[in-house]
Amino acid sequence: MAILPIVEVPDPVLRKVCEPVAEVTDEVRGIVADMFDTMYDARGIGLAASQVGILQRIVVIDLQERPEGDEGDEGAGDEADADAGGTRNPHAFINPELLSVSEETSTYNEGCLSIPEQYAEVTRPARCHVRWLDTDGQSHEQEFDGLMATCMQHEIDHLNGVLFTDHISRLKRGMLMKKLDKMRRNG
Repeated sequence: MAILPIVEVPDPVLRKVCEPVAEVTDEVRGIVADMFDTMYDARGIGLAASQVGILQRIVVIDLQERPEGDEGDEGAGDEADADAGGTRNPHAFINPELLSVSEETSTYNEGCLSIPEQYAEVTRPARCHVRWLDTDGQSHEQEFDGLMATCMQHEIDHLNGVLFTDHISRLKRGMLMKKLDKMRRNG
C-alpha cells in the first residue's frame, strides 16, 4: 500500500474531532492498510487516522509480541520502538467508542508518533470496555487491560483531538515541548 506522512505538533489537525465512518468500504479498508504500513514504517504500536491527516474515526494497533528475552521499550501509545523481529498482531478499530473505564489506574511512559522522541508518565484507567467495527463492518465489544487498554485510550483520545501531553502537568508539557523544539532545531 502506501506510507502516509505523519502529522506532528503543533499542526491544528491533531486538535480536531474525527467524524464517524458511515460505512466500511474498500476505501476505508485501503486507509486501514495504509495506516498499518505507516505505523510499521515509523516503528509505532498505534496510530489514529488524524495523525495522517484523515479526520475519520479509525485506529490501528499492533503491540507486536517480541521474541523471548527482548522486552524492548516500555513506552505506550503510538511510539514504543516496536521490534521488527516480533510477531505482528494487527488490530483495526473503526468508530471505536469507550463504553466504560475502571476506577483502578495504571501508569505508562507514553510516546506519540506526532510528538517524536518525547515521552512522559501518564496515568489512565487500567481497563476499558470498547465497542468498534472491524474491516468487514462487524460490531465487536471487548474489555482491554494493560498496555492494550492504555493504547486504546491514547488512540481514542487522538480521535477526539486530545494528545497524551494534555494528561500531564503544564510544567512537564512545557519541558517536553522545549525538548522537541531543540531536537527539531538540531536536525
